[in-house]
Amino acid sequence: MLRKLLIVVLIVVVVLAVVIVTRTLLFIPPVLTAQKPQSFLIDEASIVRHMSEAITFPTISFGNAENTTREPFENFIAWLAETYPLVYSRLSTQRIGQYSLLYQWQGTGVGGKPILLTAHYDVVPVPQSSRDQWQHPPFAGEIKEGAVWGRGALDDKSAVVAIMEALTLLLESGYEPQRDIYVAFGHDEEVGGSEGAASIASELKARGVQIEWSLDEGSFVLDGIIPGLASPLAGINLSEKGFLTLQITAKSDGGHSSMPPHDMAIYTLAETLNDLQNFSFDNHLSSGPSAEMYLEIARHMPFTKRMLFANQWLFRPLLENALTASPVGAAMLRTTIAPTMLQAGIKENVLAPVARATVNLRIHPQDDIDDVITRLKQIIVRDGVSVDILNATPASPISSSNSAGFAALAEVSRRIFGDVVVAPGLTIAGTDSKHYQTVSQDAYRFNPMMIDSEDLATFHGVNERISIDNLTKATSFYAALIMESSQ
Repeated sequence: MLRKLLIVVLIVVVVLAVVIVTRTLLFIPPVLTAQKPQSFLIDEASIVRHMSEAITFPTISFGNAENTTREPFENFIAWLAETYPLVYSRLSTQRIGQYSLLYQWQGTGVGGKPILLTAHYDVVPVPQSSRDQWQHPPFAGEIKEGAVWGRGALDDKSAVVAIMEALTLLLESGYEPQRDIYVAFGHDEEVGGSEGAASIASELKARGVQIEWSLDEGSFVLDGIIPGLASPLAGINLSEKGFLTLQITAKSDGGHSSMPPHDMAIYTLAETLNDLQNFSFDNHLSSGPSAEMYLEIARHMPFTKRMLFANQWLFRPLLENALTASPVGAAMLRTTIAPTMLQAGIKENVLAPVARATVNLRIHPQDDIDDVITRLKQIIVRDGVSVDILNATPASPISSSNSAGFAALAEVSRRIFGDVVVAPGLTIAGTDSKHYQTVSQDAYRFNPMMIDSEDLATFHGVNERISIDNLTKATSFYAALIMESSQ
């Protein structure tokens, strides 16, 4: 009897092994037609000079509008007109809101719906406490070590400059698009884009313009950042997470600190935050942009990692534990919770009768924001605790990875950057695309620039810079994309 049982177990193990290995061997990238590299005759020195000049305008967005100095925005707009006269003479230009810009390059009329290229030229502040950490002054636009240094170099003036350079390049060559090409530059993306991109989207809607697809900032060509992936990853993001901010308030009797009760407001608030820390929303590895991203990337990985993704029916719990072990992995897979501000007390010997916490959630596009709020209220059930919603913005709709727009982005990425893995993905922060998606069938988020982990650390940090090679390739990318997409 035991012998028969061992034989059955052995057969099951062998069959299981065959199934796992077979599924893994079949889990490989599709065979793609080799793309011929595409290049343009680019005046590198001119682009670098223009990028350097763009950085010298401190177009800083603050959360408080009264703190924002408007002169740099006016000067930057004037600089664009002076630097790119051919664009301004051939494309219709409209100033939207206070300082945002909308350009229209009218096509010959035989193409499809318009496409929209977008970027923003406002930047985040540079804290005075960090200025001595910069190798080169943040608003000097110095050209050193094969790069242009300064705030906005990667986020996002480089895209503004590259788009304008690409338009100039095509205009000088006599190129005419078959469909309309719209270009939009927002001035307040760093504080939500409620005046800039939102107003541009409203203007397009008022004109009756229906965009086939738009392209905004998002992911980059990531070099050496994805563990186990030998080739750079061009991540074309399909959606961005939503935004939910709560204020959690705990109340109790005040009093003197010499006679502290057990149920103090601060303790109650701390226990509530601990409840949130111990709770996790569902992971989304089976469907949606996160699943698409990991499945595509995994096809290019070594056998062992491919085996895990090819056999999620068996290894999914192991995969989810591994992926969510890092903050980035967890953010990609699920809605996240982060207490960001705390407030309590007025004096060291007085018990605080009220303690408050501001908690920020980033909503995964597979989650409904009302369901998220309902689940949170089921967790926050302690006596004396109330929850108020300060801000609630659902995640963006999920764009198609099977559209002509996505195919054009993928093809041009391979032409310009060579042997890269192209995969859909998810933007875990916010962009202006959430506004443009109201007038666009699909909205994609991708910066055509190659970065490594060192570059990644400079976003909203110190020593932000963009390489000269990235500037020329980004210009080539936008020019090639317009030509590829406007036929």
